[in-house]
Amino acid sequence: MAMTQHSKIPAARTALIIVDLQNDFLSPQGAYARGNTVSAEALLLPARVAPVAQALKAQGGYVAASQFTLWPDAKGEPMVSPHLLEKRPFLRKGDFAPGSVGQANVPELKDCVDLVVCKVAYSAFFNTQLDWVLRKAGIETVVVCGIVTNGGVASTARDAHLRDYKVVVLSDGCAAFSDALHQASLADLASIGKVTTCSEFVSSLV
Repeated sequence: MAMTQHSKIPAARTALIIVDLQNDFLSPQGAYARGNTVSAEALLLPARVAPVAQALKAQGGYVAASQFTLWPDAKGEPMVSPHLLEKRPFLRKGDFAPGSVGQANVPELKDCVDLVVCKVAYSAFFNTQLDWVLRKAGIETVVVCGIVTNGGVASTARDAHLRDYKVVVLSDGCAAFSDALHQASLADLASIGKVTTCSEFVSSLV
C-alpha cells in the first residue's frame, strides 16, 4: 500500500522494525570489527534510530528489533549458511550466539524495544513471531530501518508489503556497504512504500 509524501501516520497503529543493530555487527569488540567488515555509515545509525524509537513509543507506537542469530549445533558450532560463510569466513564459535553480548542490540536501544525476534535469514518476518505480534497489536504501518539497506531492510520491507502492511523506509535510518547500493535499494523500495527521513517520519506522527 503506497503512502503519499505528506501522509499523517497514526502512531498507535505503527511499528518501527529495527533490523540487526547488534553488537557483533557494530561494536569495536564485535565479530564484524574483528573481520574488518564494519560499514562506516552503519555506525551512525544507533544515534539516529534511538530517538525515532523513543518518539514513536511516547505517542503509543510499537518498536520491534530483529537480531541475526547463529544457532549452535549439537557440538556448539554455529550453523552458518554456506553463502554467508563464503562472504564472512571470519565468523566463529560464539559470534551472534543466542543470549550473547554480540547478539544483543546496541546499547543505544536499551529501553526502546518492545519485542525482539531472532532471525536466521534476511527478513525479520521469516520464521519469527513478528507478524503474529504486530497483528495482535493492531499494527497497520510498518517502518523499517537498520542494516543493510539492500539485505535485511529490503527483505523485511518487501515481506511487510506482501502482508498488506503500509510500508515506510527511513532513508537515513539504514545503511549499506556502499552508497550506490544504498541509493539503488531506496529507489527500488519506493515502489512499495514511502521513503522518508527519520525527522520527517517523527513529524508525521499523530
